[in-house]
Amino acid sequence: MVLAGLCFAAINVITQVVTGSPEFGGFGFKPTSDAFWQYFVAFLFSLPFIVKQGTAALVTRHPATHVARVVLSALGVQAFVFGLANGVQIWQVIALVMTSPFFILLGAKFFLAEEVGGNRWIAASLGFAGALIVLQPWSSGFSVWSLAPVAAAILWGAASLLTKRLTATERPETITMWLLLLLSPINFALSATAGFEWPSGGVLWLLLAAGAIQFAAQYFLTKAYANADASFLQPFDDLRLPFNIVAGWLAFHYLPEGNLWIGIALILSGSAYLMWSENQKRGRLRPV
Repeated sequence: MVLAGLCFAAINVITQVVTGSPEFGGFGFKPTSDAFWQYFVAFLFSLPFIVKQGTAALVTRHPATHVARVVLSALGVQAFVFGLANGVQIWQVIALVMTSPFFILLGAKFFLAEEVGGNRWIAASLGFAGALIVLQPWSSGFSVWSLAPVAAAILWGAASLLTKRLTATERPETITMWLLLLLSPINFALSATAGFEWPSGGVLWLLLAAGAIQFAAQYFLTKAYANADASFLQPFDDLRLPFNIVAGWLAFHYLPEGNLWIGIALILSGSAYLMWSENQKRGRLRPV
């Protein structure tokens, strides 16, 4: 999980360099095309897994749910990249995307009719308060692009809810195969509507590197979840935020200032409290 976090930090730096404005040292590559090429390269690295699973892994009773999940995931990727491409700082993007579990709580309550206890509402309140401080919509420096990571968090939260619904009847291999096979075509369709762009020169090499690192990150995530419970891994997943703060400082020489640290602390506190309270609840329900 730690290695995955480091990989994602490196990818975010590459993405901001590739898609950033030339006046700030970026290449100005279209964000929609960046998302396509990055995940398409990762898809190529995944081909051995796809061949090994074969067409049998695609058998499903819920094709529409699979398609909807991948569309939401792809739109989340696009929103995430748009935030990085339009000057939202790396640490700010990650902090806001980390509110996704809190949106999942709301979705579980209102769309899946799950019981959401007081501990979860406390965690969500902490996370949303932190996000509001990080966003600072009252400040003169607020940009509408700052909302792009929030959109990504909502979209990925919705995709997670569909994933949860699918896991009740579908094999993990089936869920993974549908994602791998549909993500690139959907990303291509989204990039084509904005004007598809072919990479060349330095952009090509950076996108190849980003795709390879993306594959490595997904591999590390898979290995982590295959060998440990999600609740155990959550603190290590939260390391993504400090990793990206350091990456932004090393690559672009910027750090959060003033009250922004309070927002970061609230988001991390909400996540930590949610993990702790869920572990406590599981402990009380464990049979003796």
